[in-house]
Amino acid sequence: MKKAILGAALIAASTAAMPVHAQEATYEVKLMTPETALVAAQAALKRCRALGYQVAVALVDRSGIPQVVLRDRFAGPHTVRTAIGKAWTAASFRTDTSALVELTQPGKPQSGVRQLRRAVLLGGGKMMQSGGTLVGAIGVSGAPGGAEDDRCAAAGIDAVRESLEF
Repeated sequence: MKKAILGAALIAASTAAMPVHAQEATYEVKLMTPETALVAAQAALKRCRALGYQVAVALVDRSGIPQVVLRDRFAGPHTVRTAIGKAWTAASFRTDTSALVELTQPGKPQSGVRQLRRAVLLGGGKMMQSGGTLVGAIGVSGAPGGAEDDRCAAAGIDAVRESLEF
């Protein structure tokens, strides 16, 4: 009996002295509410309207799943799928799509990304972060060029920036 207690005490003491490097089995993530996503989409649509553009706006969660999609009355039928694709691409690659346009040009090491089925490598897809953590992405399609789509997407992010900061 004494030996068993002494053995257990030695094992406990040696285990306590060893550094523990175990990883957590789970982790927490921040998710954007549908209400926040809707405010951002409406602000992006409003900015594009003010500039005279008819667009579609999509917001996806951090996994690239659409939360909100808005299409203005006269936006082309292709703009919905393109806006979703831009948002998905920004979320998936954790990079704004305008940056990916340069990084994936022919001859560059990442040029193969252009062959991925869902990747939309045009300006207008922007990441949305909260405290340095990706919470989603916004995609805009229909303005005359990626730079204008980017401007509208940025307006959507600006509209919810304060509510995303913590």
